[in-house]
Amino acid sequence: MPSEPDERTADSRERVPLKRILAFFVPLGLSASLVSLSHVIINGTLARSDAPEAVIAAYTIAMSIFIITERPAVFLRQTCSALAADRTAFRAVGRVTALILLFTLAFGLVVSYTPAGRILFTNLFNADETLLGRVLDSYRILIFVTIFSAVRCLYHGIIIRNMQTKWLTIGMLVRLCVMYLISLFFMLGPYGIDGQAGAVIFLSGMLVEAVVSYFEGRRILRGMPEKLAQSTVRKAKDVLPFYRPLVVTSFISVVIGPAINAMLGKTADIELAIASYAVALSITNIVVSFYTYVHQIVLNFYRTDPAAVRSFTLLFNLLPAAAIAVIAYTPVGPPVVGGVIGSEGALLDESLRVLRVFVLFAALFPWVDYGNGLVMLNKRTRYMAFSQLGNVGMTLLALVVAVAAAPSWNGLVGALAQSSGLVGELLVLIVLLRRFEKRSPQIAGQISP
Repeated sequence: MPSEPDERTADSRERVPLKRILAFFVPLGLSASLVSLSHVIINGTLARSDAPEAVIAAYTIAMSIFIITERPAVFLRQTCSALAADRTAFRAVGRVTALILLFTLAFGLVVSYTPAGRILFTNLFNADETLLGRVLDSYRILIFVTIFSAVRCLYHGIIIRNMQTKWLTIGMLVRLCVMYLISLFFMLGPYGIDGQAGAVIFLSGMLVEAVVSYFEGRRILRGMPEKLAQSTVRKAKDVLPFYRPLVVTSFISVVIGPAINAMLGKTADIELAIASYAVALSITNIVVSFYTYVHQIVLNFYRTDPAAVRSFTLLFNLLPAAAIAVIAYTPVGPPVVGGVIGSEGALLDESLRVLRVFVLFAALFPWVDYGNGLVMLNKRTRYMAFSQLGNVGMTLLALVVAVAAAPSWNGLVGALAQSSGLVGELLVLIVLLRRFEKRSPQIAGQISP
């Protein structure tokens, strides 16, 4: 099957200097890393309430549903970045955005104001009557966060495509400042702190980030051509073949977290296993979050200079694994991990052991995102559903084998399973990309790593 024409293919290749890729990538990485501070601000505020355990639990339960329903909005960023070559294509993505928001808001209103919400939160999360009220109060605010998240991601796509990635960092910094000010209002004001406070802080932050993205995105959009002959995206139906597999992929991956937590419950020391895995995973996520935009380097530079992209990834994709290895295997580790968990002893020692297994995860993560970038570049996003199935399959297999063979590994079981999942995902991506390359001789050699 021949590849679809790429509207950004240059008539002649130009060399892309490393500093240009860095100037594009570093602001993206910073904005992704700063997201974790949003949760620090919210949790730090909720921890100062009169009933911190109940308030944090209510907000966390509400967020667990919100995160799932927000996933379709998040993928608008990649979709717009890959497809919106002109204003006509942007409007097509915008129409898909409107449909997503209508569906998401309808679902949120049903959960918030009908018995379906009570059934969902009591049966799935075991929320009692007291906690249920707090959960619903938080979720009724969080459903509106999706609106601003979708707007933000839609205009992020235009901003990224036009190489103005510094605006993602600027938007995130403004968001954090506003969230901190709102948190001070709750902590110092007369209204008190409950689960709604966390949702209001999150909503305020997402609103201002969406506003920053909107104004910069509209400015860029005014300078874009109305219609390019090379672009094949004219209507919403032209967007769906690219966008729909991304959403399917995200929902396939939902099972990984619950499966790992369930199997950790079958290890020798359940509480230590779950806690050490959670600590090590949080540290790993902070490190690898900087590399969640490697696919954007592929989307924006690969057609122009594939050699430069490969050189960049070979050089910089080693860094997250090196950082995790330093924490896990050197004297730097105990103070870093101890600072995260606020204690020492068995949990610290076990978290460091689990972190050593996560070195493999950190080594593979950027390469999986690189492969996903090649898939998106060639408009073959359906491959990602198959690679995600490979991830889930390998994760489940590793969980079953590890728990049966070595339940005393405790938290290591989770880290091994998650790392094995990435092995499976990467192998499937490599196989599918190789097959695509063989079927498309006109691009032979372009997608080889």
